[in-house]
Amino acid sequence: MSVSCGVECVVILGCMRWAWKRCTYVGSDDSAAWPCPTADEFEPVPHICRLILAVYEPDLRNPQFPPAGGYRLNPDWVIKRVTYEQTLGQSPPYLIYTDHDHREIVLAIRGLNLAKESDYKLLLNNRLGMQMFDGGFVHHGLLKSAIWLLNEESETLKRLWLDHGSDYRMVFAGHSLGSGVAALLTVIVVNHGDRLGGIPRSKVRCYTIAPARCMSLNLAVKYADVIHSIVLQDDFLPRTATPLEDIFKSIFCLPCLLFLVCLRDTFIPEGRKLRDPRRLYAPGRMYHIVERKFCRCGRYPPEVRTAIPVDGRFEHIVLSCNATSDHGIIWIEREAEKALERMKESCAGTVTTPPIVQKLERLQTIEKEHKDALERAVSLNVPHAVATDEEPLNEQNTEVSDSRNDDAQESASKSSRGTTNWDEVVEKLFKKNRSGNLQLNRDANAPNQ
Repeated sequence: MSVSCGVECVVILGCMRWAWKRCTYVGSDDSAAWPCPTADEFEPVPHICRLILAVYEPDLRNPQFPPAGGYRLNPDWVIKRVTYEQTLGQSPPYLIYTDHDHREIVLAIRGLNLAKESDYKLLLNNRLGMQMFDGGFVHHGLLKSAIWLLNEESETLKRLWLDHGSDYRMVFAGHSLGSGVAALLTVIVVNHGDRLGGIPRSKVRCYTIAPARCMSLNLAVKYADVIHSIVLQDDFLPRTATPLEDIFKSIFCLPCLLFLVCLRDTFIPEGRKLRDPRRLYAPGRMYHIVERKFCRCGRYPPEVRTAIPVDGRFEHIVLSCNATSDHGIIWIEREAEKALERMKESCAGTVTTPPIVQKLERLQTIEKEHKDALERAVSLNVPHAVATDEEPLNEQNTEVSDSRNDDAQESASKSSRGTTNWDEVVEKLFKKNRSGNLQLNRDANAPNQ
């Protein structure tokens, strides 16, 4: 009897300890050790949020729900607007905008529409470990949507970039569901920039707002120099490792699902998470907007922290009443604008050196952070991770590279006579495995994990 009572006490104490740790864990803990970005580095974020919000407006000349201060864009610079009727369920609606003030060509994609069945079909078109791409795993439905979008708009993007003297940057941006499409679209463009007029990697940027987990950890770190993810405080989506298709099956019982996921992840060791190549993550460099603190009421002036995390990359669910509201892009735009104003005020009062020198120093730091993150991924034995973003040279890779060059030359000659078929371009990296799924050529002989 005494033994059973002792066991019950141990179990109760263990449950109480777990409940205390989970209930006292706040979103700001994820980035407590991260440094702050510069104002120049974070400046595009509020502007990108407004461009994504503009996709929701049917008439930008007479907006119905503009953010504070308006959209601050020129309707005459909108090149193309695409609605659900035009995408035929293959992609969320999007907008192509030529920003002459910032010298950018922007493709902005809206987030999930709870009233549209096509968005759910896009999310449900996936299974754990279903799709390999570029040495890692990605969400199958989002990849197919990115390929469809490139088939539709690559010629328009190429023409715009060449017409402006190849001097503009190409920016892909999305919120929630659209963030996954934008991130995977960016990965394809970075690897096949020759199909868009030879645009270099340094001219491509991606901003994912409230990002969905859409790629494996090695890819998330590999493309951290071109993909930037923005997370507001306790947002549930970047933290939920449960596959997207399972999350939105339970969208109307989301609090229950988040609690169960939180309970399950407590008993999964960190090393096991890192060694699972099929586990998907939010992509790229992370910018965490923090505005609330533990045991303090109300919102505080927001501050932004940034890093390229490898281990502990938003792995913990935050049991917060704001976990879903922080996912809304309207709140992200407001807090990002406030945070940017605070950065500028701080810089104006403390800068003692010329801005050009300070900016160069920050860019060197960003490059070093990316290199350190790649090396960290290798040291933690993250599957398919490499120390640099170049593949190791050996006989097998040389053969694959030669075959890709031959394919590229053949496709280039075809594209000179017509438009590029992006399905064929992407599938040149794959071959079918026994189950009928596409598999990366250089990983075709790797054991299943």
